[in-house]
This record gives sequence, C-alpha cells and structure tokens, in this order.
Amino acid sequence: QVQLVESGGGLVQAGGSLRLSCAASAHSRYTMGWFRQAPGKEREFVAAIRWSTGNTYYADSVKVRFTISRDNAKNTVYLQMNSLKPEDTAVYYCAADRFYGVPMTWAPGYWGQGTQVTVSS
Repeated sequence: QVQLVESGGGLVQAGGSLRLSCAASAHSRYTMGWFRQAPGKEREFVAAIRWSTGNTYYADSVKVRFTISRDNAKNTVYLQMNSLKPEDTAVYYCAADRFYGVPMTWAPGYWGQGTQVTVSS
C-alpha cells in the first residue's frame, strides 16, 4: 500500500510558475505521475515518470511548459509548471502504479488527495 501526499498548489498569475510535490509513504518501483481535473471536466493525464529508467511522458497541452522529476531517495515526485495559463486551473492529483507506456490508458491504483492550482488571467 502506498500513500501519496501532494503539496505546492496555490494561486498564481498567468505566465507564472508553481512546483508541486508528491511524497510517497514508502519506496516503490511504481511509475509516478500527475493528473488534473478542472471543474466540469473529466480527470486527465498530465505527466508521468518511470522509476526504472527515468523516462518521462507528457500530455501535449503541457509539453515544454511542465517538467516532471523524481527523487528516489526521498520517494518524492515533482511537477515544475512554468508559463502557466488560466486553462491550467484544476485540482492536481499525484498517482502511482505500474505503467505500460501508454499515458492515455494509464489507470493508476494509488492517488493523493489533490492540490488546487488556480491561474488568474
């Protein structure tokens, strides 16, 4: 069982930056990643990083602007978000589980409680 705790959300102006953190309760070899859910929309994949290879995956909407990284020694994954846009406003969820290389079909079994990111125009 892995517990995930996110932090780092908040309010920022368009064009600004935020860094989200997600601490896992125990070391695992799971892929870790981020999803987000905006009001009235379905939850969507944002980014993921493999434990074994460090390979990263991004949604097209955040590629170039967001960077995912992890510190295996600290069991922590980060999401650096730059050039934020109002459409990035959402609750961001950390997730972990086995991953088979197809972001759009990834259905993680472990989730954090979510952290709110609000980008004002």
